[in-house]
Amino acid sequence: MAQFDLTAKNCQFFDRHLTFPLLEFLCDKGIYDKRELLEYILDTVNKTNMIDYIMDTRKRLNLGDEMPEELAHRKQKVLQTLKELQAEVAPIMKATEMWKNSESAKDSKTLLNILQKQFDFKAENVESAYKLAKYLYECGNYQDSASYLYFCLLVMSPTDKNYLNVLWGKLAAEILILNWNSALEDLARLREYIDNANFTNIQALQQRTWLIHWSVLAFFNHPKGRDLIIEMFLYKPLYLNAIQTMCPHILRYLATAVIINRTRRNALKDLIKVIQQESYTYRDPITEFLECLYVNFDFDGARMKLHECQTVIINDFFIVACINEFVENARLMIFETFCRIHQCITISMLADKLNMKPNEAECWIVNLIRNARLDAKIDSKLGHVVMGTQPLSPYQQLVEKIDSLSVRSDALTGLVERKHKAKNSESIDAWKYY
Repeated sequence: MAQFDLTAKNCQFFDRHLTFPLLEFLCDKGIYDKRELLEYILDTVNKTNMIDYIMDTRKRLNLGDEMPEELAHRKQKVLQTLKELQAEVAPIMKATEMWKNSESAKDSKTLLNILQKQFDFKAENVESAYKLAKYLYECGNYQDSASYLYFCLLVMSPTDKNYLNVLWGKLAAEILILNWNSALEDLARLREYIDNANFTNIQALQQRTWLIHWSVLAFFNHPKGRDLIIEMFLYKPLYLNAIQTMCPHILRYLATAVIINRTRRNALKDLIKVIQQESYTYRDPITEFLECLYVNFDFDGARMKLHECQTVIINDFFIVACINEFVENARLMIFETFCRIHQCITISMLADKLNMKPNEAECWIVNLIRNARLDAKIDSKLGHVVMGTQPLSPYQQLVEKIDSLSVRSDALTGLVERKHKAKNSESIDAWKYY
């Protein structure tokens, strides 16, 4: 399984704290030597202020139950620094309590005016709150860190030198405390900032690549994520370009999202084009399953790849929770594609294609016909499934055309904006020169 494991690639684009759940997940999978993984975790966590986590990892490595003197001294120093930073922020603690309970203070300008008039609020207070939030994050206190970072976002100007760091820190903290609603909001805010900031092309590409990886964590843990990941990764040209340029392995997660999302089957055509374009740089059983089924119409190959897909998903931190949905929908895709080609199919043949026993396959097909209202009949005596014609409904045709027009419109809008921005930049440079 090591050849299909993406942890090393993904961790290159994660904050140190975000790597811990991935590494802990691998410890019980048997893909790598557990002791080596724990040693790597210890080496990584030693670069943070999470003293309790360091001690826990040392115990798992049988390095002793007692805290070393050096570590005890370090813990004392961490607590002392934390007290000092909290003392700096003390003047705005009352303001924080007021902000939490005031509806009018949710507007940044209103809040800032109230703080300046009633609490003698200064720019130094924002800096202190940012330092405390960052230190709390390094200590593993993500909940309090997120609260202070939210406060910073409300009172901090987007032109502030720390604003981008606050956006990233807030997103990381919300992910680590599993607050997926707030994580999606932070994700949208950060994406908007990156897309509108005056980064160089390389910087923008790097920022988007990091955002793509962090967003996978949120998308596969939020009910709306299955639609959002398709919209962002497949139909936002700037992010699709980042995937193709920097991280084609993300196609695994995009393909998984399309497979488990029955309402977005129209995205299959566009996804398969991208998979074929990038097949020389990245392939895995999930992308190969789609190629076998929709490019080569190799049903035996698809069946074999589906078996490999299950092993891949079970060992992938991001999509392990999707295993049952994936298998169910992958079987449905095999069934639908096979039925488009054949009008009359034996149940035993379908069972073979779906990696199921004949009796199990017959029950599965009966439930599928009942629940999905397929135009099909089962002849139990002959053991056949007889398919009726299923023309694409006018509504579905309209939906697909609207989706296509939406993608083209977004691409044209982006092109016009970039050209307009470049033209304005040239005019400003020419005026300066004049």
